[in-house]
Amino acid sequence: MNDFLKNEFSGWKSWEIVWLLIATVGITIITFALGEDYLGLIAAVTGIICVIFAGKGKLLTYFFAIIHIITYALIAYNARYYGILMLNVLYYLPMQFYGFYVWQKNMNPDTKEVYKKSLSRKNTLILLVLVFAMTMAYGLILQVLNGNLPFVDALGTVVAVVGMYISIKMYAEQWLLWIIVNIINLGLWIYAFLNGNGTVAILFMCIIYLANSVIMYFKWKNEANS
Repeated sequence: MNDFLKNEFSGWKSWEIVWLLIATVGITIITFALGEDYLGLIAAVTGIICVIFAGKGKLLTYFFAIIHIITYALIAYNARYYGILMLNVLYYLPMQFYGFYVWQKNMNPDTKEVYKKSLSRKNTLILLVLVFAMTMAYGLILQVLNGNLPFVDALGTVVAVVGMYISIKMYAEQWLLWIIVNIINLGLWIYAFLNGNGTVAILFMCIIYLANSVIMYFKWKNEANS
């Protein structure tokens, strides 16, 4: 256990530590200042730690992810975002165990981080076409079911499912998909907040997620090509 923790907290650059501290401390201060509930704070802080550790390529991302998923699912249930609830409980949660299994078999012994890969331009284009086709197909199904904003709903779900899968496969392009997911989720939680069902902590979390996705895309592309 000591060796595991030593590896997880080794190799961090100064800017990565500063980014982690600013994000977690900032959201904690804001939450306490506004007197918001602890559930939102736990979900936001563990979520932020999770995505930053994921960007670093560390296994601890999956431990924080499990805590985040459970608390975030409860918040989604209270806000009646049942799609987000089901996505987290039925897909994200079991995928954490699969992700940990894959990543721990693909750790770079020198950096103590997971190996990072990058898709070719051709495969990136194929991925985007696949996401588009799946979104249109699922959107049509939701439209037949009289779903609200069926194609926006479909896009968020499809991109999240594909993004989770290629993140486990260690591809840098996952962060492009997370950018899309985070933009959609930010919009949803802004709407929820304006209607009295959201929290500032979750809004701040979504903003950090979006910024982190942009940062980590360039970080992973650089490290995958080095």
